[in-house]
Formats: sequence, structure tokens, C-alpha cells
Amino acid sequence: MISCPTVSKNEIRSHYDLATVFYRLLWGRHIHHGLWEAQEPARVAVQRLTDTLTAEAGICRDARVLDVGCGMGGSSIHLAREIGCHVTGVTLSPFQRRWAAAAARWHRANDRARFLCADAEQVSFKKGTFDVVWSVECTEHLFDKAAFFTKAAGWLRAGGRLAICAWLAGDPPLSESARQQVYDVCEGFLCPSLGTRDDYARWIADAGLVLERDFDWTPRVIRTWELCEERVRRSGVRWLARLIDRNTVLFLDRFQTILKAYQTGAMKYGCLIARKSDY
Repeated sequence: MISCPTVSKNEIRSHYDLATVFYRLLWGRHIHHGLWEAQEPARVAVQRLTDTLTAEAGICRDARVLDVGCGMGGSSIHLAREIGCHVTGVTLSPFQRRWAAAAARWHRANDRARFLCADAEQVSFKKGTFDVVWSVECTEHLFDKAAFFTKAAGWLRAGGRLAICAWLAGDPPLSESARQQVYDVCEGFLCPSLGTRDDYARWIADAGLVLERDFDWTPRVIRTWELCEERVRRSGVRWLARLIDRNTVLFLDRFQTILKAYQTGAMKYGCLIARKSDY
């Protein structure tokens, strides 16, 4: 695991309060990578990631889903509207919670999708509340990842599943240059740490869950950052970011850094599906 001790929770909250509009303008209603097969439009690839994770986790109608790091509510609303799930979305950002709640009302999904502004590391739910704990590109922002997985295991019913997509540090040993690339990504994207695939497997096992399967989707998500970097350059949005704060500028400037980290193997993009035992 590679850590960036300068990151604070207040900075993460502030980032999403301020930068959510940039995400929406640059990328769309989902704040996560696309999963490409060819040169299809970004919106198709982004939806494919959600659909693929839904299938891998075996999510079905009336499933009770906890969406940890729900962002603007894109995945939660999709699961509620298209699959018929009952979804609870959690975000650290008050702005994102209001956005997600408004979007759910707009899409007439507010009877099945509710949103909380809460710290995923502090929030509490009754044991066995959920059939699925779903988290797409949020665990990067957690300070004690091992503790989170232990809590998530408690929130799951017997036989429930954990569905995770995460930015990962590359497999060790990493060169000093590769480690610096990962550190720069952590700094620019406000990640307290990035774990490796094996770190995640260990945290999941220590929480009493069984890792059923995992995937390295790195080659299929790289295009995300090629397009984002191109859109930042063409749109001139960096000049607007300069009026907001230093972290937003750094965030945009590190698009090229994360692209290079994926290309060199310093980082990977992983999907992990785990299951809680039936007893």
C-alpha cells in the first residue's frame, strides 16, 4: 500500500462539494471510469461498467443495496429504476447528496433510492441490513480500509455480496519512479492511500468474506483518462478551476499522471466480488 499522509477528510469533502460540477461537465452523471470494448462513446462505456458490476454481483429486483460513495447518484438511480432495487446511497459531500436526491426525484426513483450525507467510515447500519454493499471508486478515499471492510461485512445479510471497483497500486515490487507516480495520483485525487490487489484480498478475507473472483480491467478503462485529459485541454476548464482552489487545479493537472500510471503498470484498476457465508 502506498500512502499520502497530507490528505485530510475535510479536503476530500470540499473537493466533491466544489468539483462535482466539473465531473458533470467533463464526464456525465456517473463519477467513474468507462469499461471499453472498442471506440464506443464514453456514455456507453461508463454504463457498461455499472451493468457489468451489476451482473457480476448477481443483483436482482428488490435487492437492498448500499452504494458507498454514491456521488451524484448515477449508479443508485440506475439500480433503483432499471433493476428495481432499494438503494441507500452514502456520500461525504452535502452538495452531492442534494444533487443525488434531486436527480432521484427527477427520474421518479425517490421511492427506491434515498441518499445520506455521511462518512462511510463512521456511518452505522444494523447488522444484516443489505443484500449487496456496492462501492465504485470510493475505497481510495478511506483512511482505514481494513476497518471499513469489517463494517461492510457486518452490514451484509448471510449470503450477501460485496461489489468493489477500485484504483489499485501496481503489483510489488514497484520502482521508485512508479511509487512516485502513485503518490502523485494520491495527492492530486485526495486518496489517503492506494492498496494493491493483494491488500484488498487480505482485507476482504480478514473481514470474514470470501473473495469469489476479481478482474484486472486496466486495459479497458485507460481510455477514460485519455478522453478526460483531452476534454480538459479543449474546454479551457482549467482556467475556471483556478478561480476555485488549488486542489481543483491539481486534480485537473494530474489527469496525465494517472494515465501514465496505468500505462506503466504503476497502477491497476480492479473489480472484486466477495460473498458472506450463509451462516
